[in-house]
Amino acid sequence: MMSSPLTHFLDFTIANALHLAGILMLAMICLKLLRGAANKLVKPASSQTKAGQQTAQQREAQTQALADKVYSIGRQITWITATLTALPEFGITPLPAVVIAGCSLLAFSFSARDTLRDVYAGLQIVMEDQFATGDTIQAGDTVGRVEQLTLRRTLVRDGRGALVSFSNGEMRTVSNLSRDWSQAFVDIGVGTAMPLEKTLQVLESAAAELRSDAAWSQALVDGPRVLGVQAYDHTGTTVRLQVRTVPTRQDEVCRELRRRIQMELQRQGIAVASGR
Repeated sequence: MMSSPLTHFLDFTIANALHLAGILMLAMICLKLLRGAANKLVKPASSQTKAGQQTAQQREAQTQALADKVYSIGRQITWITATLTALPEFGITPLPAVVIAGCSLLAFSFSARDTLRDVYAGLQIVMEDQFATGDTIQAGDTVGRVEQLTLRRTLVRDGRGALVSFSNGEMRTVSNLSRDWSQAFVDIGVGTAMPLEKTLQVLESAAAELRSDAAWSQALVDGPRVLGVQAYDHTGTTVRLQVRTVPTRQDEVCRELRRRIQMELQRQGIAVASGR
């Protein structure tokens, strides 16, 4: 005697064919909607500046990779669901397969809780645009450039050149040092015998010279500006300057500003405070 599924297959009717066509059509519609939803995750590059355009392109590539991953997972789930739904049309009950899949999913969820946590955190990082490949971030005590960002982990190249790996779920607080602008302060100590007004004029002159230098002006967002006296004691007076630069350029700008200030102080015969 023929098996029941084979008998049912031989008795395949137009109604069964229409049901299969309906399942296939519904699966295709779901895939189309899924593709549209995944594409909305992509952040197109729109910056006009060269540096901004490069960063925007990196974010676009990152979100595109996420969209492709989401679509790939959704497509597999859609086809598995469609296949299980179509099995009764051939006389095959999907219940054993559903039970096995459910048990496997439950076992996986218990054994891969950390992985699921990391993936969820990675989704949040990308969807909220917290940082992208190429950004400079601080995570804990580590400061460096993001070399690679996946849904599970983030690779950062620190100042020593070491490649540090973070699980996305373990990063509780992250500082993005590459967004909009960077800021730094320069403190200059001069002796108490030096006239304060003359010192302030010298510092303003050095700051104005840096602002007017075409080689450095493109790196500046605001300043350098002299804020005033930051501290005063028997050893001397500390005057603070503030400068805002394009992202991650603050250190080199501060080094150049200190060089110009030192040259101007020496030219004007102003002694720096000892021990500062």
